[in-house]
Amino acid sequence: MKIYKLSAFPKDGLGGNKAAVVLDANHLTHEQKQAIARQIGYSETAFVFPKSNTTFSMQYYTPNCEIDLCGHATIASFSLMRQIGKIKDGNYTIQTKAGMLKVYVNEKTVFMKQKLPKFLGALQESDLTGCFDQASFIHQDYPIQIVSTGLKEIFVPVKDVETLNKLQPNYDVIKQVSEQFDVIGMHLFAFGDDADAYGRNFAPLVGINEESATGTSNGALSCYLFKHYKKKEYYDLRQGYSMGLPSQILVKLRYDSDKITDVQVGGTAITFEE
Repeated sequence: MKIYKLSAFPKDGLGGNKAAVVLDANHLTHEQKQAIARQIGYSETAFVFPKSNTTFSMQYYTPNCEIDLCGHATIASFSLMRQIGKIKDGNYTIQTKAGMLKVYVNEKTVFMKQKLPKFLGALQESDLTGCFDQASFIHQDYPIQIVSTGLKEIFVPVKDVETLNKLQPNYDVIKQVSEQFDVIGMHLFAFGDDADAYGRNFAPLVGINEESATGTSNGALSCYLFKHYKKKEYYDLRQGYSMGLPSQILVKLRYDSDKITDVQVGGTAITFEE
């Protein structure tokens, strides 16, 4: 069996977020898929099950458990299939535990359609006490809010990029807060000069302390920015700089007045081992 290793969302061919991809995985049991993901050790491993020429079923495993959806592993999977000639440019459908989603493939990028955003409960700054080493790092002009475009996460505005990159997380407390609010993790962000926002993502609850590029999170972040900051059709988002893994995630939004009608997260991926 072949296992492909890729880096999704690299910035200028560097950095990105590693994902493993297993194609034609129909013969594997749940226990085998979990064992493979644990042995590979990446934040996510994607298992792809072809159903027709344009429809695929996908499952995603962290080293600890199966999750409903992973943006960067989806981008990696379709980039891989495009690179090896298994698919061509065009539109595809994937069945995931987060629902049926559309994927759009062209020569340079892959975009994944996400669910429309759900803006859920707001948190107080005191709810994050002990999560990070600094007492006052929150941007006071914007809310701390749970948002989902497939996965529920806490979105935390930070006052500037320098503060964001210096924060030291306490993973045990972040895990406790994630359990308390029934989310997969939290995504901290600060507004940037050469990009709409820079982010850091923490999900120790599912075995991922920090991740360098998260597609699903940045799709939800764009919806947060649309609602609370600036309405745009196209967002350029960065992540992984605090880890030395610069990443670029692109998001397209369509909207009618103040209502978002379509969310697509995209980027590139490079294969580095087979």
